Amino acid sequence: MPGRTPEFAPADPMPPEIAALRRTAEPVWIFAYGSLMWDPDFPRAESTAALLRGYHRSFCLYSYDYRGTRMRPGLTLGLDHGGACRGIALRLPPESLAEAIDRLWLREMTAPRVYDMRLLPVRTACGARKAYALIVRRDHPDYAGRLSPGETARIIAGAIGRRGACRDYLADTERHLRELSIADGPLSRLAARVEALAAATG
Repeated sequence: MPGRTPEFAPADPMPPEIAALRRTAEPVWIFAYGSLMWDPDFPRAESTAALLRGYHRSFCLYSYDYRGTRMRPGLTLGLDHGGACRGIALRLPPESLAEAIDRLWLREMTAPRVYDMRLLPVRTACGARKAYALIVRRDHPDYAGRLSPGETARIIAGAIGRRGACRDYLADTERHLRELSIADGPLSRLAARVEALAAATG
């Protein structure tokens, strides 16, 4: 597959309704809330700030490889139920739509996939749009649930995986959100708590 990144595990099979998007003549928008905002790894034709209601950005997924290990799991971001999330809506280019969808699926849907790809309303400066969002599957064994801020910070502060320290992943996310002028108070408070823990433990 063109653009395949060797570090990613094999992806779950693409369901028919998602595979059909590879041939659609309609615009396809993706709601990005984490690293897809600044490092999408697939072509995009347009991007705009967007608000998704009903879901929030959360460190709710255990990471046993990229940002942790089986002995000491880390945490990564997911879109979980409740609240709202500010992010970016990305429009995929019609001339390379199939390639963009394939790359997105390969990157995010490693088997067994932890997300459902759902078409949801988002609010942008140009009005309401429908965008596909990657919603965490609460029945997945990697779902950590709603951990307390203290427990979340403790896990993030001490986990290191194949792609580096979990605390660096949090710090990079918080920094990029600030650069994009996207406010996320809970994430900023979590980053400060993790840094305080790291300083206290030397």
